[in-house]
Amino acid sequence: MSGRPEIKTYKSLWEYVGFEGSPLSVRMDRDIGRTFERIAEAGYRGIECPLPVPEQEPLFRGLLREHRLAYIAQVLTDGPDHARSFERQVERAAAFEPALIVSQSGKDSGSPEESLAYFERALETEARIGIPVAHETHRGRALYTPWHTAELLRKLEGLKLTADFSHWCCVTESLLEEHEERMAAACVRTIHIHGRVGHREGPQVSDPRAPEYAQELEAHERWWKRIVQGLLARGATEITFTPEFGPPGYLPTLPYTRQPVADPWELNRWMAERFSRLAAEAAAEFARG
Repeated sequence: MSGRPEIKTYKSLWEYVGFEGSPLSVRMDRDIGRTFERIAEAGYRGIECPLPVPEQEPLFRGLLREHRLAYIAQVLTDGPDHARSFERQVERAAAFEPALIVSQSGKDSGSPEESLAYFERALETEARIGIPVAHETHRGRALYTPWHTAELLRKLEGLKLTADFSHWCCVTESLLEEHEERMAAACVRTIHIHGRVGHREGPQVSDPRAPEYAQELEAHERWWKRIVQGLLARGATEITFTPEFGPPGYLPTLPYTRQPVADPWELNRWMAERFSRLAAEAAAEFARG
């Protein structure tokens, strides 16, 4: 492979917007223009969030154009027909011409047969719209464990993932040491990364920079490096990454005051910069063979 891949970091709008409806859409506040400006100034290449509420579509499109930001659309399926919910949302998402679509798909309560049927229909919809869809490894969803995911990957050659392995750490109460073969399979099928560091008891450490979380950070970065090199082996020319440390509530807070123990903007900025270095190093190693 000649040249280096383009590493594109996206900013989640998680802490800046309200969510409403079923399925969820984002409602932007009056300061959202400054938020987009700040994101662009920080060097992010795009934003990632669910679709805007219909009345704010012109505002949303205008801000993307003004700040030259790409868009990763998120969809969140709901029942009773998750496949139909997926279809409706990705058809609407396609009108925004996103770089890709990330889907929180199905439910953990679905049977193996139901999950398989859902993803078969989702792959048909993806083929029709012509935009890559990466289904997120997310607790509460169909891909909530390494073993459920591995079985679906085995049966569905076209199934692609957004890797958020922090959820699997939480669900399995481990750093996934006993799932090496399943992790390898998941990394090979990942096309997008959500960069949050989880631990054995939850999906988000309080601060990934803290020395007490060195083991957790190292585990996640090892998986991310494997994903990057797998993408390069398949001829990818760009790597996309969304640091996803959430706002207070998801981020631990101090008792009584509800004050966050860290600044999510700074955590995500630090994670984005660290991943960019990690990906560049992984690409250099890959190029050397």
